Amino acid sequence: MNTLGRALADTEARRVRLLGEVAHELRTPLTVADGYVEGMIDGVVEPSTQRLGQVAEELRRMRRLADDLSLLSRAEEGRLGLHLAPLDLAVVAGAAAERLRPQAEDAGLDLEVDRPTDPLPLTGDADRLAQVVTNLVGNAVRATPPGGRISVACGRDGGDLLTVSDTGEGLTQGDLALVFERFYRVPGARAGAGTGIGLPIARGIVAAHGGTLTATSAGRGLGATFTVRLPLHS
Repeated sequence: MNTLGRALADTEARRVRLLGEVAHELRTPLTVADGYVEGMIDGVVEPSTQRLGQVAEELRRMRRLADDLSLLSRAEEGRLGLHLAPLDLAVVAGAAAERLRPQAEDAGLDLEVDRPTDPLPLTGDADRLAQVVTNLVGNAVRATPPGGRISVACGRDGGDLLTVSDTGEGLTQGDLALVFERFYRVPGARAGAGTGIGLPIARGIVAAHGGTLTATSAGRGLGATFTVRLPLHS
């Protein structure tokens, strides 16, 4: 009974925290959009393409948050509805990483994509697995200062895996224990660090494929590595 009581209390605490975090994430775009619209209605702010574009961007931000929360909920409940088909993990991961090359180069980063010569066959949802790579590489771009390096590698190294490594901000042991929690962001992270939903979504997608997603880091300022292990065909 004591164990059950603690579990229920923990569940309730997570529910309350989640509601507070969602409210916090929605408050800023709502405040910005509401301020512009009220100013235009009162005649204090002149309607313009630029201001209407800013309102539209805040609305898109809220839409992205709602979509991410819906996806996270389905992932945690095992309701992703994967479209499974034979695929080559190296091809899917490489293509997803290459799509972010312009973003990495704009940030002054060197993006290395190492593809094995042998295929890495598995049955999975190519779009969802590409989303995992996109989340991991996107996080690495945001966490790595100009002049840094991001490495994406696929291969069989004591197991079947995909790694995304960076030379960025790194993670403490405390961060590693929390980095896959919803809305968790590393203390002191730079502006634009995201909502803290991408990693939980990525882990849910990998778990739905029967795999694992883990993080390692030598400490703050020493970069981080995220490792995906998936059951490949022999």
